[in-house]
Amino acid sequence: MKSCTCDRPIHQNQKTDRVQTNGIDLKQVTDVSSLFKALSDQTRIRILFALKQNELCVCDIALALEMSQSAISHQLKLLRDHDLVRTRRDGKSIFYRLADEHIHLIFNQAFDHVRED
Repeated sequence: MKSCTCDRPIHQNQKTDRVQTNGIDLKQVTDVSSLFKALSDQTRIRILFALKQNELCVCDIALALEMSQSAISHQLKLLRDHDLVRTRRDGKSIFYRLADEHIHLIFNQAFDHVRED
């Protein structure tokens, strides 16, 4: 019988059987990893925080974050590609907002977590 590094014998039991049979598939793991990578940049977090407050155009976000419109547009493309933000056209202007309530929840939970004592 093999043993793990903690010198306990390894054997099949209900816990390991449940973990093996109820696991998530590789595509889901990849998608979640990609989501967290998209959220791992400080500028993108700041953009999402701004969009959590209001629907904004690139000019408004650039002004609020004191960054160039080009830099903001680049980050918004990545956020759009990961379905974290959505757009609405009004004439020549495009306005950005968080994609859905899940993004609000993820964002709020993350900030709640880091604010814990």
